[in-house]
Amino acid sequence: MLERLEFEAFLTLAEELHFGRTAERLHVSTARISQTIKKLERQIGTPLFERSSRRVVLTDAGQRLDDDLRPAYAMIEAGLEKATNSARGVRSVLQVGFLGAAAGQLMSEAAQLFDQRHPGWRARPREMQIVDGLVRLRAGDVDLLVVSLPHKEPDMVTGPVLFSEARVLGVSSRHPLARRDSVSLEDLATVRMLQVAGSFPDYWRADRTPHRTPEGHPIASGPEFETLQEALTLIYADEGVFIMGAQVSRFYARPGVVYVPFSDAPPLEWASTWLLTHATPQIHAFNQAAQDIASRVYPAGH
Repeated sequence: MLERLEFEAFLTLAEELHFGRTAERLHVSTARISQTIKKLERQIGTPLFERSSRRVVLTDAGQRLDDDLRPAYAMIEAGLEKATNSARGVRSVLQVGFLGAAAGQLMSEAAQLFDQRHPGWRARPREMQIVDGLVRLRAGDVDLLVVSLPHKEPDMVTGPVLFSEARVLGVSSRHPLARRDSVSLEDLATVRMLQVAGSFPDYWRADRTPHRTPEGHPIASGPEFETLQEALTLIYADEGVFIMGAQVSRFYARPGVVYVPFSDAPPLEWASTWLLTHATPQIHAFNQAAQDIASRVYPAGH
């Protein structure tokens, strides 16, 4: 029978693919995480992760275990949360999805303000991956999601812009562009652009993973990725580049990955979105709390 730390250590490491960040999230030492994973691997009888000085990746057995454990663990967590909320008199829980650390920080503060303003209601921030955010919103896993614009889904409402940030190009430190103080959109003709896996609207891909520069020069397509960590691994290996918000310099600093500012690209803007059919008073109240927090943190809208 697995202990809770073994569950959490494995599932968190499967997301982060980094022992140090896993330890930080679980508030234990890196050595404790390493010992826990080794113990789990001995119990199961096979390696779950491939480790090297440069990277950590799931083995086939580790991927299968992740696929099997994650839904079950989510159900356990949901059950415990419902029991806790009932004991505390919480009548309604709003599931708030976010993409990226900056949006997560904002949503965490907005959730606290929302909880203070509305006794009996509670907001729970939940991190999504770029490939599954909209899918999980449509499936009802989350009630509201913070996304980067453009966002033009006909079945969804897009709220006011919460914050914006400059765009940067994530490149390998070995790439010639890494030595530049800035890059232009025309420089994209000299690189391979990583692609987000899955089906994304053409308008979003044209903005975030364009196939041509503004002057019409073709941009080569690189490998696909599903998570930011996977994208950073590909960038580190010089398999391609990707356009990101400037928050990555603060929250996702990595040896071997350089974030070069654009000199001519518009900023990335972030806003809340929710389903047209699910416009509840709780969603509107939370969105107001998010706007109020954003106006304090980003008083000029940046």
